[in-house]
Amino acid sequence: MRVVFLGTGGSVPTAGRSLPAVLLRRQGEQLMFDCGEGVQRQMVKAKVGFHRKIKIFVSHMHGDHVLGLPGLLQTMALLGRERKLEVYGPEGIAQFLGCVRESLQFGLTFPVEIREVCGNGVVCEEEDYVVEAARSNHVVNGWSFAFVEKPRAGKFYPEKARALDVPEGELWSRLQRGEAVELADGRVVLPEAVVGSLRKGRKIVYSGDTRPFEEFVEFAADADLVIHEATFDDSLAEKAEVDGHSTPSQAALQAKRAKAKKLVLTHISARYADAGLLLEQARKVFEDVVVAEDFLVLELPLLKD
Repeated sequence: MRVVFLGTGGSVPTAGRSLPAVLLRRQGEQLMFDCGEGVQRQMVKAKVGFHRKIKIFVSHMHGDHVLGLPGLLQTMALLGRERKLEVYGPEGIAQFLGCVRESLQFGLTFPVEIREVCGNGVVCEEEDYVVEAARSNHVVNGWSFAFVEKPRAGKFYPEKARALDVPEGELWSRLQRGEAVELADGRVVLPEAVVGSLRKGRKIVYSGDTRPFEEFVEFAADADLVIHEATFDDSLAEKAEVDGHSTPSQAALQAKRAKAKKLVLTHISARYADAGLLLEQARKVFEDVVVAEDFLVLELPLLKD
């Protein structure tokens, strides 16, 4: 699994930063968090493709987070996409897309399923993961999102299975799936006799635009990666409060309190041509932190234990 930062700026693009879009790629699927203007060009440069299974999660209805969506849909249609695309976002996103399509008179070659997020909790569930939402603390209705893998089966120990005379093959597979099996001599072997404890899945949390809020700490608890906005440096804390944003120290404190493993700062104001100051401020609070740049790629391998 890898995380690709397609856009890391805030409000307006700069020569070095496009507008917010973070792509999570796993097992042939792509989950995009926010969809800033020009995202399709960023996808071309990042070589991530337009035809995979894709879900898009929009944190709030500010232009720099949602205006890339119409262009992306149109580009996909022009490229002949046929596969369904899912869009999750705040109330109003369905009306927004409907108005754009009606105004621009463009058709789609694929179905778009729009689901408006109306409350905290699971908004998307698949066989091996969920995406949860928590109401953020911005100046408009908005959401933070958490991608959470479900626990995987524990490590299988072949030597233990052989010691119990379990024939290799289908019975091993059933034990790995957590099923008890009956042997030819009538003995029943339970999976815990040959399989270790469930292995924790990976967790990635995306803040969206937000001031710090108390619920975020529990929401992001034990995350492998927290992607948190840090629009303004610490000296502009009052402006951040008024505009509904966070500073590096505030984002770092959120990650520290959540006991996250790694923090990435994003949604960087155009006033910071050099983000070194933001990194310096965050590292005084939380050690493992980086400031995202466009096309930064982070690998998140499966946890072995």
